[in-house]
Amino acid sequence: MDINKENEVDFMTVATTVQKWGNSLGVRIPKDMAERIKIQQGSEIDLVEQEGKIILMPKKPQIKYSLEDLLAQCNPENRHEEIDFGVEGKELI
Repeated sequence: MDINKENEVDFMTVATTVQKWGNSLGVRIPKDMAERIKIQQGSEIDLVEQEGKIILMPKKPQIKYSLEDLLAQCNPENRHEEIDFGVEGKELI
Protein backbone atom coordinates (compact mmCIF):
# COMPACT_ATOMS: atom_id res chain seq x y z
CA MET A 1 0.00 0.00 0.00
CA ASP A 2 1.46 3.35 -1.05
CA ILE A 3 0.23 6.87 -0.36
CA ASN A 4 1.17 9.16 -3.24
CA LYS A 5 0.82 12.84 -4.05
CA GLU A 6 -0.15 13.93 -7.53
CA ASN A 7 -1.11 17.53 -8.28
CA GLU A 8 -1.44 18.29 -4.55
CA VAL A 9 -3.98 15.43 -4.04
CA ASP A 10 -3.24 12.47 -1.78
CA PHE A 11 -4.20 9.08 -3.11
CA MET A 12 -3.66 5.53 -1.95
CA THR A 13 -2.50 2.68 -4.17
CA VAL A 14 -3.30 -0.89 -3.15
CA ALA A 15 -2.38 -4.06 -5.03
CA THR A 16 -5.25 -6.56 -5.12
CA THR A 17 -6.32 -9.52 -7.22
CA VAL A 18 -9.44 -9.78 -9.36
CA GLN A 19 -11.53 -12.82 -8.35
CA LYS A 20 -14.44 -14.57 -10.09
CA TRP A 21 -17.74 -14.00 -8.29
CA GLY A 22 -20.59 -15.85 -10.00
CA ASN A 23 -20.70 -14.54 -13.58
CA SER A 24 -18.92 -11.33 -12.54
CA LEU A 25 -15.51 -10.29 -11.28
CA GLY A 26 -14.81 -8.74 -7.90
CA VAL A 27 -12.05 -7.08 -5.92
CA ARG A 28 -11.59 -6.73 -2.17
CA ILE A 29 -11.35 -3.27 -0.65
CA PRO A 30 -8.97 -3.11 2.32
CA LYS A 31 -10.60 -2.23 5.64
CA ASP A 32 -8.57 0.95 6.23
CA MET A 33 -9.40 2.25 2.75
CA ALA A 34 -13.11 1.46 3.22
CA GLU A 35 -13.09 3.30 6.55
CA ARG A 36 -11.33 6.28 4.98
CA ILE A 37 -14.03 6.72 2.35
CA LYS A 38 -16.81 5.73 4.78
CA ILE A 39 -18.16 2.62 3.07
CA GLN A 40 -19.15 -0.69 4.61
CA GLN A 41 -20.89 -3.90 3.60
CA GLY A 42 -24.09 -2.94 1.79
CA SER A 43 -22.90 0.56 0.83
CA GLU A 44 -23.86 1.62 -2.68
CA ILE A 45 -21.10 2.77 -4.99
CA ASP A 46 -20.87 4.15 -8.51
CA LEU A 47 -18.63 2.18 -10.88
CA VAL A 48 -17.22 4.29 -13.74
CA GLU A 49 -15.05 3.14 -16.67
CA GLN A 50 -13.00 6.02 -17.99
CA GLU A 51 -10.12 5.86 -20.45
CA GLY A 52 -9.23 2.27 -19.55
CA LYS A 53 -9.51 2.87 -15.80
CA ILE A 54 -12.15 1.74 -13.32
CA ILE A 55 -13.18 4.29 -10.73
CA LEU A 56 -15.25 3.36 -7.67
CA MET A 57 -16.99 6.18 -5.81
CA PRO A 58 -19.30 5.99 -2.80
CA LYS A 59 -22.80 7.11 -3.71
CA LYS A 60 -23.91 10.22 -1.94
CA PRO A 61 -26.92 9.51 0.26
CA GLN A 62 -30.17 10.67 -1.29
CA ILE A 63 -31.78 13.15 1.06
CA LYS A 64 -35.56 13.11 0.84
CA TYR A 65 -37.27 16.31 1.89
CA SER A 66 -40.90 16.67 2.83
CA LEU A 67 -42.87 19.74 1.83
CA GLU A 68 -43.17 20.58 5.52
CA ASP A 69 -39.35 20.50 5.94
CA LEU A 70 -38.87 22.79 2.95
CA LEU A 71 -41.58 25.25 4.00
CA ALA A 72 -40.16 25.38 7.54
CA GLN A 73 -36.99 26.91 6.04
CA CYS A 74 -38.93 29.79 4.42
CA ASN A 75 -38.70 33.10 6.23
CA PRO A 76 -38.95 36.79 5.27
CA GLU A 77 -35.16 37.05 4.79
CA ASN A 78 -34.95 34.36 2.09
CA ARG A 79 -38.27 35.07 0.35
CA HIS A 80 -38.29 36.93 -2.95
CA GLU A 81 -40.95 38.93 -4.72
CA GLU A 82 -43.23 37.36 -7.30
CA ILE A 83 -41.58 37.04 -10.72
CA ASP A 84 -43.57 37.88 -13.85
CA PHE A 85 -42.63 35.42 -16.62
CA GLY A 86 -44.92 37.07 -19.15
CA VAL A 87 -47.81 35.55 -21.06
CA GLU A 88 -48.58 31.87 -20.56
CA GLY A 89 -48.27 29.49 -23.46
CA LYS A 90 -50.91 27.24 -24.98
CA GLU A 91 -50.30 24.53 -22.36
CA LEU A 92 -52.97 26.15 -20.14
CA ILE A 93 -55.62 26.06 -22.87
